[in-house]
Amino acid sequence: MSYPSVADSASVASVKMEFDFDEVEDEEDSPFPEVRASVSNVDDPEMPAMTIRMWFLGLLLTLAAGSANIFFNFRQPAPSIVSNVLLLISHPAGKLLALTLPIRTYRLPRWLAPIGLGGYEFSLNPGPWNIKEHALVYIMANVSIGVPTALNAVVVAEVNYDVKLGYGFNALLILATQLTGFSLAGLCRRYLVWPASMVWPQNLIVCTLLNTLHAEEEDARGGMSRFRFFCYAVLGSFFWFFLPGYLFQALSVFSFVCWIRPNDIVVNQLFGVSGGLGMSIITFDWSQITWIGSPLMVPWWAEVQIFAGFFLVYWILAPILYYTNSWYLSYFPLMANQPYDRFGQPYDITRVLTPDHTFDVEAYNNYSPLYLPASYAITYLIAFALSSAMIVHTVLYHGRTVLHGFLHTRIEKDDIHAKLMRAYPEVPDWWYLVTFVGCFALAIVTAEVWHTDIPVWALVLAIALPVTYIIPSGYVYAMTGQNITINLLAQIIPGMILPGKPVPNMIFKAYAVQTLAEGTAFVQDLKLGHYIKLPPRATFMVQLISTMLVGLLQVGVKEWMFSNIPDICQPTQKDFLTCPHNQVQYTTSAVWGLIGPSRQFGAQSIYHPQLYAVAIGAILPIPFWLWQRRWPNNWNKYVSMPIMLNGIGLIPPATGINYSSWFLLGFIFQFLIRRRNFGWWTKFNYVLTAAFDCGTVLSLLLIFFTLQFPKGGFNLNWWGNTVFMKTADWNRLPLREVPSGGIR
Repeated sequence: MSYPSVADSASVASVKMEFDFDEVEDEEDSPFPEVRASVSNVDDPEMPAMTIRMWFLGLLLTLAAGSANIFFNFRQPAPSIVSNVLLLISHPAGKLLALTLPIRTYRLPRWLAPIGLGGYEFSLNPGPWNIKEHALVYIMANVSIGVPTALNAVVVAEVNYDVKLGYGFNALLILATQLTGFSLAGLCRRYLVWPASMVWPQNLIVCTLLNTLHAEEEDARGGMSRFRFFCYAVLGSFFWFFLPGYLFQALSVFSFVCWIRPNDIVVNQLFGVSGGLGMSIITFDWSQITWIGSPLMVPWWAEVQIFAGFFLVYWILAPILYYTNSWYLSYFPLMANQPYDRFGQPYDITRVLTPDHTFDVEAYNNYSPLYLPASYAITYLIAFALSSAMIVHTVLYHGRTVLHGFLHTRIEKDDIHAKLMRAYPEVPDWWYLVTFVGCFALAIVTAEVWHTDIPVWALVLAIALPVTYIIPSGYVYAMTGQNITINLLAQIIPGMILPGKPVPNMIFKAYAVQTLAEGTAFVQDLKLGHYIKLPPRATFMVQLISTMLVGLLQVGVKEWMFSNIPDICQPTQKDFLTCPHNQVQYTTSAVWGLIGPSRQFGAQSIYHPQLYAVAIGAILPIPFWLWQRRWPNNWNKYVSMPIMLNGIGLIPPATGINYSSWFLLGFIFQFLIRRRNFGWWTKFNYVLTAAFDCGTVLSLLLIFFTLQFPKGGFNLNWWGNTVFMKTADWNRLPLREVPSGGIR
């Protein structure tokens, strides 16, 4: 048994494998060392994969996790159930089913022969719980339990624009956007899955965990097993969350500096947790710490760059812009999730809407331009810089590799994994083509039947964006772990071609962004199936069915929440169901869709200078590239401007504490513990983060449905639950008062 350590461009991969590659060095294996260390080069084609227990367990866990994530989507702070959590939960559950289900073979009656099932044999327990069943459960989760972008767009249309669309529209929109990405992924397999050079480093951690769980339960040197450690950590985090989540909520919003100076606006803006820059650093709420992702899963070098970007932009640039009143920023809260008018009030979109929900120019001129708070102004500034920095960085650092992929992928020699996959029948391309055509038909139905004002030609353009980007972005993501997003393009293009129509703009963005995001996720899981040697048709079925079922259920959960939870999406909602992601979607729809990019960032706008960030972003990667070429094999090889800029893109709705506390915990686990006790880190680090996620999620759900939701809830009114609410941080007070008559 060996414990190799592999570092790659996107993930920390310290792994335990059941194969010692030093002993099989004469055997054929992957040409890439990180793949050799994480992925087995042998296969058992007779190992059962599409078993009844796999379907039962996979659908049960994904439906539950997908529903919970919809609930968490509307809360701040809140954790999210990630697929790695289900990977760990499904293992003991699968082993339990293998121990308890009857070991016998059942045969269907022969009178079912006309439908092809007569005499078909199956077993509820075909043997030990195996790695292929486990991988299929993980794939189910990875492609389906996230929150669809389209669902947030629908909520904004219904809540902010009063456009009631109903369950039917919601369901068809979700299916169309997600399954279009599914079909594109299948059509890109020959470019992004089959070649050995398409490593997909994110999958190596998953392969490591799967191989670890299906190797020996106990370390050969003795000690606690990973599973027992997982159980203890789940119990600990479950009971701990009752403190910051219910009994002593000030441990979550731990703005202790602000408690001392509650009315000092500058102190509250700098050290605040709710609406400040988070310089107080400390919080005791795991859901706050992991708001931008688990610090135990991101490699230390990437955490340093992300926090460096946050430090430079939000702890240095933001205060300079805010306290010098650039763009009138100090008339508004420093960190806010909504735009404002010239009177310092939240922008009233209804005042610039016509009865048919389009832009009213005369009303806009009589009312107010749309002003951005500092958080949004800086977010768009960084987005402009990132749009060009990503392209230049990709050309400089990976241009040759991407070009090689386009020119030579089809003639690249098969590695051992591709050869082993020949044992299974491949999925015909026409299966994916039929899915693509069907999804596009659904898109037309949603646009025409519900009269959303988005023309069919605009839908074609929306889908053309991810069709254009999926292969080049997939190449970069597969080889470097850096994901290319099209958020800015998906907002500027509809803002130009569908001006003054916010709802069609959001639908356009949902098709473009969600299709590319889902397509990338589906391709990533196809590569995981390639590594684990899953039958391709089994992967096709679990991806398709889980995505459809979970999507329909998520729409149902959303409908139930908005029908039964009072004041949902209001800033004062007592259970923190304030819909932070929807506030972001609403603001972007107003900026890009209603008012439009030409009016908001045009030559007459105060925000026009932000466009120069595009040129600055194009220049930023060049000196670091020249530096690396001059002094290669140095620490400078880790410097990546896209990581620095893209890493801070979650503000808003994230705030400063979500970055500072995240970096602090990352420093402890990814730097100190990894260096000083590498054995412990290798064995327990990933298990610990998954356990904390799981325990926190279960505790939060129990608190909400037993203590906060029934009959108006039972809330504890004492100092520990109210002290943070009596501060300028919580109330998000601006530095200056707006002059009488408003900003001129």
